[in-house]
Amino acid sequence: MRTGSAAFGALPATALASAWIMVAAAVAQDAGSERAAFSACAACHSVDGSNGTGPSLKGIMGRTSGTVPGFRYSRAMKSAAITWDEASLDRYLANPQEVVPGNIMPFSGVAEAPARAEIIGYLKTLR
Repeated sequence: MRTGSAAFGALPATALASAWIMVAAAVAQDAGSERAAFSACAACHSVDGSNGTGPSLKGIMGRTSGTVPGFRYSRAMKSAAITWDEASLDRYLANPQEVVPGNIMPFSGVAEAPARAEIIGYLKTLR
């Protein structure tokens, strides 16, 4: 007896359901660790569109540095003209002062590449 979809051949429905549950659990765990990695950023940056000590990071992917309406950026950040994507965010998060000399964000960076990747993964969800 064949069960499941044609894409998965003759997998029994219970095996297919178990596989989907494991995938969903892994995705949820990743989302939780990404959100936890972002917690240091949350002290200054919102994810809901409102500005605080730092600009909102909602919709940061593809945005140009220094362009969130209503936030007062340093001259260095406004003139940096960085388009935020995974690569530029990784460089910036590793060493903000090196990437944008003269920016006023009081943050020395995230040394560990896996932690930066988790933060960037979370930022990608903020549309």
